[in-house]
Amino acid sequence: MPKINVYLPDDLADAVRDAGVPISAVCQRALELAVTRITAIRRTALDDVTDDLRERLPHFTDRAATAVTLAVTRARDAAAPRVGTDALLHGILAEGGNLAVRILASMEIDQARLATPDRTTEPGSGDGLRFSDPAAAALELTVAEATALGHNYVGCEHLLIGLAVEPDGAAGRVLRAAGADARSVRRTVTAALAGYTHLRAQPRLAPDTDALMAAVRRELHPLVTRIERLEARLSS
Repeated sequence: MPKINVYLPDDLADAVRDAGVPISAVCQRALELAVTRITAIRRTALDDVTDDLRERLPHFTDRAATAVTLAVTRARDAAAPRVGTDALLHGILAEGGNLAVRILASMEIDQARLATPDRTTEPGSGDGLRFSDPAAAALELTVAEATALGHNYVGCEHLLIGLAVEPDGAAGRVLRAAGADARSVRRTVTAALAGYTHLRAQPRLAPDTDALMAAVRRELHPLVTRIERLEARLSS
């Protein structure tokens, strides 16, 4: 059986050893899920997609699938040759109720600056309407981000990170220009999820936008400090 090396930050490696986590089994399962998701993305032809991509994009949440469907609809209505990253960003914003939108609000990103990303045609291949190469890469990065966070689902927050990370797409350029670079988006997503988990543990608190954003800000500082320490070790 082929062997693949997995490199971990010092803190995580110590925690894994202390907990006695079966690394091989966990990694195999995570990679199986990632391969399934990524293969589905690459094979997806979009000509016949109507309202639901859940069967074609397994593990995507309802909101994430809706955002991608809105992206496909936008590209089709515009007679675009490909579904680009700009359409994916539009889908997130148009869906409206997802965590990614709240993340952008907590980062004080003016969504009006994101509503009209540059419309440079992104390259792609294959017959019919398909994702552009940058859009497919962003979706693959989305899956990777969800896997790296240990999540068994793919949400709009992961898609936002994927778009910010992807280097060649129009959406990434617009996000980075607005201040939503990959590092800051990833940090804020991590903080938001921690804050949301905290809110869910408080039965008398409704996880509305104001409460969630307050929890994000409260959780963000220690998480940023820890992430910066880990990133410094990885870059040294």
